[in-house]
Amino acid sequence: MKNTQSWDWVEGKKVPADLAQLRSSYPRVDEYAVSPDGEKIASPVKTAEDDFTVCVNGEPWPERFEICWHVRFSPLGRLIGLVRINDEWTLAVDGKPLEERFEYAWNPIFSGNGEAVAFAYKRDNLYGVAVEGKTWEKGFPAMRDFCLSHDGKSAAATVQVESLGEADVFKFFEGVWSVAVDGAAWEKRFVNAWNPAFDSDGKGVAAEIRTDICDYSIAVGGTPWPAVFGGVWAPIFHPTEGSVVAPARLDGGWVLQKDGRPLWGRKYNQMWHQRFSPDGARIAAVVSADFGEWTVAVDDKPWGRNFSEMVLAPVFSPDGSRVAAAVKHDGAWTIAVDGVPAEGFYDMVWDPVFSPDGAHVLAKAESGGKYVILADGKKIGGSYDMLWGPTFSPDGGRVLLRYVEGDKYCRQVVKAGELLRGA
Repeated sequence: MKNTQSWDWVEGKKVPADLAQLRSSYPRVDEYAVSPDGEKIASPVKTAEDDFTVCVNGEPWPERFEICWHVRFSPLGRLIGLVRINDEWTLAVDGKPLEERFEYAWNPIFSGNGEAVAFAYKRDNLYGVAVEGKTWEKGFPAMRDFCLSHDGKSAAATVQVESLGEADVFKFFEGVWSVAVDGAAWEKRFVNAWNPAFDSDGKGVAAEIRTDICDYSIAVGGTPWPAVFGGVWAPIFHPTEGSVVAPARLDGGWVLQKDGRPLWGRKYNQMWHQRFSPDGARIAAVVSADFGEWTVAVDDKPWGRNFSEMVLAPVFSPDGSRVAAAVKHDGAWTIAVDGVPAEGFYDMVWDPVFSPDGAHVLAKAESGGKYVILADGKKIGGSYDMLWGPTFSPDGGRVLLRYVEGDKYCRQVVKAGELLRGA
């Protein structure tokens, strides 16, 4: 969640940092990260041998680390990075490392409301999740995926609850995997478990499970669906009802299931990345009718256009009336909106962004090592050395652009109408 209401939406251009000067000041400058409001650009920098820190708009953090990487801004603007101190890992937040130390720490993620950060860790050969620096009381012999509730108060992970001897396949098939919520594992065990997900209240958790050598299903709160399938993909909760929806393989095809019963009538060659509209009234998913035929189905109605290689997760407009997705066809990428692809194809495109009223779509694209903006399917303006995704103002009247041009990092607010007329 981005608090865009409080951002500076005055039209004009700022230059928060000179990147050429930054690179000349340090022997090594790593990947850049830009704050959602565009006011800051940050990067890990090497100051000396085995000595790293982070520069924000050219100014270094006072603290030094043996290494620093995965620097990211939270949706609300906090800057985090994974750091190593005395051969131990932790997370630094706005320049201050957490007190807890670990054998390793990885994959920090932010809560949906942007207020919390969590990461996976290994300590004393056991695995867990730390939320805002607070670790689980109990660790586990192994851990796969983890997720954070929207409010950032709870974390869930797929965990191995019992150690296995080498090649102990009999114990493995008895089930040693489950889901842990805030460090407490479900009583029910499974052969495997993947992709946990919280409901909107942060109380319910669902996950993919494997119950036998070829049997898969979904478990909600530790209770499996009654039906088993030849395969399942990641479950999601309805935004208001609490029901769970997941694609499942049944009788040689894929069908969208709701609480273990068919939701859609069509059967597809493949299906995944199902997404609800903001109000939960509609649902879209990536589907395949046959090999090399990918598209989006909305409420079980496929788009009229197929794409040969890939379709990424669909994005609904705020009012739920339109759907867009990044698509790859014959080796090149573009954006498709309601089944209609943009005019040109590119080396890469990023997720589309709808205007608040759903009438317009912007996206970042790469072409020939440069980056451009697509507006309603057309390339607009010039090209940039670096570019971060555009953002509409809350009223849709302006657009925030964040880019690098001539070694200068620039933050620019433009009128949406003028930008869209360029299309």
